Amino acid sequence: MSLTQASALLTAPGAKFELDQAVIQGVSTRVWKNAPPTMRFLLEASRAYGDRLFVIHEDERVSYDAHYRAAAALAAHLVALGVGPGDRVALAMRNLPEWPVAFFAGVAIGAIMVPLNAWWTGAELDYGLRDSGAKVLIVDGERHARLESLYPALPALERVIVARAAAPLGEGTERLEDAIGTPHGWADLPDAALPPATLAPDDDATIFYTSGTTGAPKGALGTHRNFMSNILSSGFTAARSYLRRGETPPDPTPRVSLTVIPMFHVTACSAGMMGSIASGSTMVFMRKWDATQALQIIERERVNMTGGVPTIAWQLLEHPDRAQYDLSSLDTIAYGGAPSAPELVRRIHEEFGALPGNGWGMTETTATVTQHGGEDYLNRPDSAGAPVAAADIEVRGRDGVTVLPPGTIGELWARGPMIVKGYWNKPEATAATFVDGWVRTGDLARIDAEGFLFIADRAKDIVIRGGENIYSIEVENVLYAHPAVTDAALVGIPHRTLGEEPAAIVHLCPGCEASEAELQAFVRERLAGFKVPVAIRFLPEPLPRNANGKILKRDLKALFAD
Repeated sequence: MSLTQASALLTAPGAKFELDQAVIQGVSTRVWKNAPPTMRFLLEASRAYGDRLFVIHEDERVSYDAHYRAAAALAAHLVALGVGPGDRVALAMRNLPEWPVAFFAGVAIGAIMVPLNAWWTGAELDYGLRDSGAKVLIVDGERHARLESLYPALPALERVIVARAAAPLGEGTERLEDAIGTPHGWADLPDAALPPATLAPDDDATIFYTSGTTGAPKGALGTHRNFMSNILSSGFTAARSYLRRGETPPDPTPRVSLTVIPMFHVTACSAGMMGSIASGSTMVFMRKWDATQALQIIERERVNMTGGVPTIAWQLLEHPDRAQYDLSSLDTIAYGGAPSAPELVRRIHEEFGALPGNGWGMTETTATVTQHGGEDYLNRPDSAGAPVAAADIEVRGRDGVTVLPPGTIGELWARGPMIVKGYWNKPEATAATFVDGWVRTGDLARIDAEGFLFIADRAKDIVIRGGENIYSIEVENVLYAHPAVTDAALVGIPHRTLGEEPAAIVHLCPGCEASEAELQAFVRERLAGFKVPVAIRFLPEPLPRNANGKILKRDLKALFAD
């Protein structure tokens, strides 16, 4: 069955994936008719799953009912602190059971949740808090220790709530456990309703930080509709795969997923968690990725699906003790966020007996725009899949208007109900990126005659290391700050499991000296560890540039060839 035929069947009037029209920011947009209206609605509906497990983290096992009780209690506490619609509540912590509780407590009362990258340094976290104007910060003990000295200089920040604090807290801070207790006790919290709030699908709900070639992180302003759209998008692509192979799509059933990518990414929060809740599925959190522990968890919890980035799949495949574990429950390994080798697609299917999956999206699209799975992925391992029925993708020429024919490489544009409103407090960047309901992605791509997307390169100057975006100019600016460096460039070099890694090329000032280790330490002191170049090459002359003064990075990558 063709993509067009499958979509027509699945989106027919009265079908689960029926489409509708809604005016979003003045633009008539195709939307999923049956998507939940808000995340508050989703949270309240999830109570129906009762004692079914929602989150597992080590010895903490949190049911849907317990999660709801904790979220309702924290929502009431936030209201008592003066948090109301539109106020920003920042969230900085590892993947812990407290993460979804805090997230839903905020969005359910109309606050704008600001999940911050837990890997950021104190200075980077300070930027996110300052830029968003967060009124309240919910943070784990590790991040609190990193940030505590910065709180007094944040004028908008009124309250800090610390989960799992390892030390006594100072003025203006409180323990999360004093408000809602520990995960072991959430099931015994009072059965209370959420505080009153009137929410609409296109109300502001989140700020997830991304970055561009300017280097300054930009907050993508997401709505409830953005997140609820992903539930139907994921279901649609699963059903489309069944129809494509000539089978009737089954009703969704609860599944167990091992969630190893951070919740502060839209992939985990939107594409992962929202669909899990809608289907009553279970999410297993790990404190930190470890392939051996992952194999143990897959066996013990009978995990059905995992993934996130290709690195995860590679490490599971190549683990020397893999044969010692019963991994028969694992039927799906899906990922995105980093380039993957066709060999990986084949090996997942042959060695695990699982179906591989990937997709394309970005922070500005709240994750899923295209998805790829099953036989389609095995047959087109270098594709990112076809768009979901509520989305459109186009490849346009340099003028940003001309739509290029199939097979032609140009800039990828996307539209649909998953596209964010714009960038927080950055009207010029918003106007340049979001045009009449479309987002210009900065990715260079082609679309084949059947509608499958193939990413060719990135026009935006970033390196994607195991799913983590590293914005070249940010690292380059740090290198330029070193007194010995007068020219610097960051490039991505291929890595079998991570996709790519950051590497730098520098030119030192006459008579100046600096070693590779010295420059790496200089970057490490100022940026998160994953942004530190794994290798640095030194050129005796300034870096090569084109007529416009742009460094010819493609030429420089050859310096790292084996």
